[in-house]
Amino acid sequence: MVWYQREDAPGIAYKQRKGIMTHYFTREEAEALLPAITIILHKIQDEREKMHVIEGELETLQLQSMGNGHHLQGRIQRLHQDVLESVQALQHAIEELQEAGCELKDPDTGLIDFLSVRDEHEVYLCWRLDEDRIRFWHDLDTGFAGRQPL
Repeated sequence: MVWYQREDAPGIAYKQRKGIMTHYFTREEAEALLPAITIILHKIQDEREKMHVIEGELETLQLQSMGNGHHLQGRIQRLHQDVLESVQALQHAIEELQEAGCELKDPDTGLIDFLSVRDEHEVYLCWRLDEDRIRFWHDLDTGFAGRQPL
């Protein structure tokens, strides 16, 4: 594995991967992002909950409209628009996470991975929304079940 150090970021490890410089987080770097990531994760969870409520209401209205429900069409269209807006808000929030360099693994629990290096091997630093700091890591292919204490 060939490691690089950028002059503008001494002490931070990078690796050339498919023509792209990959950033490896230290625990400190990743933890510094947690307050902002927490806000984004709450947005994601709120939008997902909002979508579930709207989808339930849509299901009910669509069943009601199968008879003589023409009067419900305006409400159904508004709910479809609300779902579309929630999807767009979710996409934006996920893009914010990607720009921060982390990977969303489970939006319901707020599970996030940060690419890192441990003993010269790529690993993930693993954090969940209910945790006060990053305390675990796992191999790239083991996931949450393979979490080990730092």
